[in-house]
Amino acid sequence: MNDISRRSVLLAALGAAGAGALAACASGSGSAPTLVSPSGPAVTAAEKKRAGRGTVRNMNLTAAPAVLDLGGGLTAESWAFSGQTPGGEIRVSAGDTLAAELSNQLPDRTTTSLHWHGIALRNDMDGAPPVTQPAVQAGSTFTYRFITGTPGTYFVHPHIGVQLDRGLYAPLIVEDPDEPLSYDDEWVVVLDDWIDGVTGTPDEVYAELRQGMGAGMHRDGLMPMGATSDLLGGDAGDVKYPYHLVNGRIPAAPVVHRGRPGDRVRLRIINAGGDTAYRVALGGHRMTVTHTDGYPVEHREVDALLIGMGERYDVLVTLGDGVFPLVSLAEGKGAAGMALVRTGAGSAPSPSVRPKELDGKIVTAAQLRATDDVRLTSKKPDRVHRVELTGGMHHYNWAINGVRLDMSDPAAHPLIVEAGERVQLDFVNRSTMWHPMHLHGHTYELGADGPRKDTAIVLPKKTLSVVFDADNPGQWMLHCHNAYHAEAGMMAVLGYRD
Repeated sequence: MNDISRRSVLLAALGAAGAGALAACASGSGSAPTLVSPSGPAVTAAEKKRAGRGTVRNMNLTAAPAVLDLGGGLTAESWAFSGQTPGGEIRVSAGDTLAAELSNQLPDRTTTSLHWHGIALRNDMDGAPPVTQPAVQAGSTFTYRFITGTPGTYFVHPHIGVQLDRGLYAPLIVEDPDEPLSYDDEWVVVLDDWIDGVTGTPDEVYAELRQGMGAGMHRDGLMPMGATSDLLGGDAGDVKYPYHLVNGRIPAAPVVHRGRPGDRVRLRIINAGGDTAYRVALGGHRMTVTHTDGYPVEHREVDALLIGMGERYDVLVTLGDGVFPLVSLAEGKGAAGMALVRTGAGSAPSPSVRPKELDGKIVTAAQLRATDDVRLTSKKPDRVHRVELTGGMHHYNWAINGVRLDMSDPAAHPLIVEAGERVQLDFVNRSTMWHPMHLHGHTYELGADGPRKDTAIVLPKKTLSVVFDADNPGQWMLHCHNAYHAEAGMMAVLGYRD
């Protein structure tokens, strides 16, 4: 049996064990606190309060092996939705009910799921096995049905192992029926770091990482010492990717967005990568940041932005006349992805181009402020959780509060909240690596008046405090969105007390 098959069998067994653990927890047996069930009456009641429009959007996503054309004659054997990566854009209006059938056509005994990243939805549709649902078995289907809420830029991806680092992802755009922004055109930009089917698989990379880095810092596929970034506070990442993609294409054969000089374009930028933060700039242009993780911010004009895994940014750009490179510099890794904007005559720049804007005014989330209409009201927290980010590269033992999540009993050490509370999370990074921390089912506010986000970079040896209102009952994952850190154990369950 190959590694992937062994891993699939293990995950299926863990899913069944996790379901048993949830049942025991819900019944109040043992010493574990009694948590709201992902499909319980509290979740049903919360869903009934959502402002649905009555419109149902039906769609199908088929997860299956695919030979992907990355451009320039380069192909990769991977897994993808309906044979392409990114998967086809999903676009709905706020308040629509999304009914998405997942068909798992992956290799025998390979389980999967769909996590609707950034969406505050009902808990049993969150797609995080074994906490919110059993994993979807090979040859089976599962229909996700939920009311979409806050307009914004989101994406969908699996929540099983390191499947995120294959081609299984797709943009999800929730449109605002009363859109306040004025623009002429829109361009969804999905960034990714790519290794699958080229120099190995994500499972093989993870197996190497788990061996520890004490004696192997120069193994193929892993980052050597010296891959550092001041913006990220030191170590830039764990994995050396042979390619960085923009909308599924390598820089040598870039995707092209065509427009007219003077057009005002909204770029919706999504980092779907597994281990790479990107510094993004459009050559010859400045960008106005309008949203992050679906929520509006006070507009800020910048040359470039830094976007960690799982983060999304919306920006407005007024196009010039000519051909311009949109470059996603793999922060600290010495490589980049590229796409082109063409509004007129001119030759395409070299795939190795590095526009000066990359070294100009760079914005990070910490420099942004939420707009008044989405800023949380001032309130003393009812509950504070200290969330220590621990572990390191030497033994590859990433954890939260010193505990690696046990997928056979994921709710064994939950972070408890109660409905209606204002909750503060103090992310205390005790490691020498940066971590993009993602909370399912909620958005939090950075600091006193920072942006509303669901994923935020916590720099090494630093503390980041965020607050949110506990208004979506269930059991929710809180984890690092580095695919390899999460799989190694940097995950926890934030659970509502029943």
